[in-house]
Amino acid sequence: MGEDNFFILKKTISEEKRIVSEIVNLLENSGKSRSSDEDKIISIQIDKLKKKLNDANLRNNEIVEKINLTKALNKSEVNISKKITENKDLGIGKFKIAELEKETIKRLKKKEIKYGKKEEKKPNRYVKISNKFFSKKSLSLLNKEFFRPMKKDLTKANIDILPVSYISVIMFTTMLSFFASFFLFLFLLFFNISANLPIITFVEENIFIRVVKIIWILIVIPLLTFIIMYFYPSMERKSNEDRINQELPFATIHMSAISGSMIEPSKIFSIIISTGEYPYLKREFTKLLNEINVYGLDLVSALRNSALNSPSKKLSELFNGLATTINSGGNLTEFFDKRAQTLLFDYRLEREKYTRTAETFMDIYISLVIAAPMILMLLLMMIKISGLGISLSTSMITLIMVLGVSIINILFLTFLHLKQPSG
Repeated sequence: MGEDNFFILKKTISEEKRIVSEIVNLLENSGKSRSSDEDKIISIQIDKLKKKLNDANLRNNEIVEKINLTKALNKSEVNISKKITENKDLGIGKFKIAELEKETIKRLKKKEIKYGKKEEKKPNRYVKISNKFFSKKSLSLLNKEFFRPMKKDLTKANIDILPVSYISVIMFTTMLSFFASFFLFLFLLFFNISANLPIITFVEENIFIRVVKIIWILIVIPLLTFIIMYFYPSMERKSNEDRINQELPFATIHMSAISGSMIEPSKIFSIIISTGEYPYLKREFTKLLNEINVYGLDLVSALRNSALNSPSKKLSELFNGLATTINSGGNLTEFFDKRAQTLLFDYRLEREKYTRTAETFMDIYISLVIAAPMILMLLLMMIKISGLGISLSTSMITLIMVLGVSIINILFLTFLHLKQPSG
């Protein structure tokens, strides 16, 4: 029945095409007729053809409604679908599945759907208290020349705090350190701390002389606190720069391989983020994609902005070079290849430099930790035996040696840790 309807529809459409063609011919000839009677006859004929065309359209609508594109299942197909539905165990009955297919289906069933997690960060209580006391003062200091480098470092260091709030934190922490130094000053004003027992003793010297000796505590501790808080974003930015520079050569190779598939350039950064192999670059690439997806910038503008706010000079150069390559219609794969070669060369030089530094400090370490303590111990023992100068007990000499060696070890380990390239 469906095939008959299609045949009738095709026949009706052919008839409509013929009617439209006749109407067009009559309209062309109506202006060329020699008398008004001929025009009237042509007009009447056109009206009849229009009515005929309208009737054909109505028939077409009826035919289209009767056409059903779905095909009903026959009895055997209905029985098969019922058996498949009832057989929950896929290996039972007539329809058997290969073992490999069973394992695949089991894995698909066990696979959990992972949903994106929303990260909500609650405001830091310490920052709130700092803002409560110093927010007005911080606003007045924000645009001062002294705090401008700190603002830039704060942005590049990816510290999740506003510059105004951070200035408030600096001032509040400095104030707390002043109170702490004042209490320490009062304590040392009346008490002495010594290495010998009893450790804490009362001060016996004149109070004014004692004040002159320890008054520096009230100035040095708050000042050191302020300096450390002020330069902390700069130190954090430098740390991020080192980490990014270690990840960048390998990420660039990865990006070169991805760009070879002729993918849209912004998707390259999304793929790098999804790998999870470059945690420090992930932050920078996320900021770049936010420029595009949240702020609505084009890729080139987003690359320029990210280059300005990047903690790493090498990453800024990569962003600017990529923006120029996209603008000029250059080859992205070739660009990433050349940049990866340069970055890998720099990476090898840094590794070699670190190895040389480690060798030099190993020689210094051997001299300080092995030779120097032995010479110092012999010197102290000779002073004790001869009775010249300060005479220390054997236990005190041992304590000094142990503390000295421990401090030297800590300093060397800290230095090597700071200088060691990650990755």
